[in-house]
Amino acid sequence: MAHERDALITGIGLVSCLGSGVGAHWDALNPAGAFTPVLDTESWPPFAVHPVAPMDLDKQIPKRGDQRQMEAWQRIGVFAAGLALESAGVKGNTEMLSRADLIVCAGGGERDVAVDATILSGYPKAANPGLFLNERLQSDLRPTLFLAQLSNLLAGNISIVHGVIGSSRTFMGEEASGADAVRIACARIAAGQSEISLVGGSYNAQRPEVILHYEMGGLQRRAPFTGIWARQADGGGMLLGSLGAFLVIESRAHAEARGATPFARVAAIRSDRCRREPGQATANARAQLHSMAAEIDPQGLGVISGASGAAAVTAEEQAFLAALGYPVRATATAMGHSLEPAMPANLGLAAAAVRHGRLFGPLEAAEQAMTAPLTQALVTSWGHWRGEALALVTAA
Repeated sequence: MAHERDALITGIGLVSCLGSGVGAHWDALNPAGAFTPVLDTESWPPFAVHPVAPMDLDKQIPKRGDQRQMEAWQRIGVFAAGLALESAGVKGNTEMLSRADLIVCAGGGERDVAVDATILSGYPKAANPGLFLNERLQSDLRPTLFLAQLSNLLAGNISIVHGVIGSSRTFMGEEASGADAVRIACARIAAGQSEISLVGGSYNAQRPEVILHYEMGGLQRRAPFTGIWARQADGGGMLLGSLGAFLVIESRAHAEARGATPFARVAAIRSDRCRREPGQATANARAQLHSMAAEIDPQGLGVISGASGAAAVTAEEQAFLAALGYPVRATATAMGHSLEPAMPANLGLAAAAVRHGRLFGPLEAAEQAMTAPLTQALVTSWGHWRGEALALVTAA
């Protein structure tokens, strides 16, 4: 039953290896033949990444000075935010954006790899290591040089470029931050504390330091490319993907008052965490599913999985989803794993699928086709290390 405090997705901004905009993503996920991934296998062998597609930055970040002062992950995010506002029909609406809330999920920014390399190579040779580090702190590592890397600067740049100047929040915490960003936006709308929010984040996977970081944790995929589910047979692993994803989420009352056409409704969203003892993530997911059971119509249900590919947790999620028996699509097969913005991206794809009334085709052999009309989508987000979230997207 429709309610004026329902949280509706009225705008979707996506940029990834599949292209720019929700339309480009829908087309890429529905090819005439078998799905073919977009990969960069040459820049950092033996590792591959899903690189972001070329962006016409001038369309969303018109001032070249703004473009220059941003790191790549911020350009991706500000670009995706502009796409979302454009999709919702509110871009440039000064009055509306002046009271729109902004909720960003972000990592710790980007490191200066050249500076890191200089320090790591110079430190062992320094006659006085302490003095050497102090000198680097005063020159290469001055705090002002990190301003472009701070997590909350993505929100700041979105406010400057797009004029979204209501309240602002930035969440850190890998995949869980993306789920909580959306959860908080929906909760504020339900409570009457917000009418319209811009929610999302961005990730730049094309960085040697993050590849090194996840390789040191034993999480990177080295073997040749296979889909998320297929790669579990030979050790699993993540293939990272550069991605920006923002959603415009607003109350039904607000959307109807301005004549907006929504993509879908976020009927429920839950998040939790555990120590990842065997079965604990599944227990969280079952509890979350039970809490939204009254909203679920099993006849028209599909699943958009945010599985990362990390071996143990992906295998556990695969078993949980297999027991449910619904058609599943693991989007990291197509776009790579993007950590913070993965949940907003998958919610956007789920909303687009619900609006189209069908689930996009299987991305690998393990995924079954869905012939029935799609009316609802479950969206999972089991973090590669911590955090379990589940959302239900239904027709608006």
